[in-house]
Amino acid sequence: MDGTAPSGEGWFGGIDRDDEAAATAAIRDGTADAPDDWPSRAVESGFAADENDYYEILHDATMAATRAAVQEHGRSDVQQLQRVVRAMDDCERVANELAERVAEWAATLFGDAGTGVDYCLGLAERDPDPEQRRVVELARRVRDLDDEATALRRSIERTAPEVAPNLAALAGPVLAARLVSLAGGLETLARKPSGTVQVLGAEEALFAHLRGHAPSPKHGVIYTHEAVRNTHPEDRGSAARALAGKLAIAARADHYTGERRPELDEQLRERVATIRARRDDADEGAEGGADR
Repeated sequence: MDGTAPSGEGWFGGIDRDDEAAATAAIRDGTADAPDDWPSRAVESGFAADENDYYEILHDATMAATRAAVQEHGRSDVQQLQRVVRAMDDCERVANELAERVAEWAATLFGDAGTGVDYCLGLAERDPDPEQRRVVELARRVRDLDDEATALRRSIERTAPEVAPNLAALAGPVLAARLVSLAGGLETLARKPSGTVQVLGAEEALFAHLRGHAPSPKHGVIYTHEAVRNTHPEDRGSAARALAGKLAIAARADHYTGERRPELDEQLRERVATIRARRDDADEGAEGGADR
């Protein structure tokens, strides 16, 4: 932790003991070629009154350096992307829950009551009478939440390709952001094996399986990807494994190099095509056997 200043006096060399910014920079960026009796040297140089004083200054500088590192981490693009996707999910969840309440209430006041967010969007445009005013106001809150979710989604679509270009290209910006959020960050996602990536978002089902109460889940949130969702149910496990494998590679490329690897896109398309072709061949074989 103790670094070496140009004077060779340690991390404290050449700085004012009351200059927190300089002390923070020294703690974060300093290095030393070999250990030394830094407290004694600090006292000898006049930086600290005694050893206890040295450790008090070191503690304050270390805490300041830690706070600065945490603030930088919190402001990072990856952290912001995680917050945006969580906020979008919250807006969508609350909008849907509130839409249910509006539908129940509206059914007692309107002859053409419907359900869902779309119904609330139409209801929000009405000019209600006094008895209907509160339920229409609630429908307008649903509309506001839906508008905010749309704005947040657009933000994700702009940001995800910059933060994780390969992951966003393979998964789509929103799914890429959701995977990063579920993993707890791009670095954490990059360290996960493909089998873990495959079931992110299916933790409850996985825990139920581990307790012996359910079969092993084939996929988590990656089910929303076209490669899995639009594949025959019997082959979705294979498609999910193929997709998860490429997503794991994409996350590592994004975190460690940041370089775009378009060959991953083509490799995924070819692998999914092969999986689906097997099903087509099997169906044709079954039809041929029936004809005979």
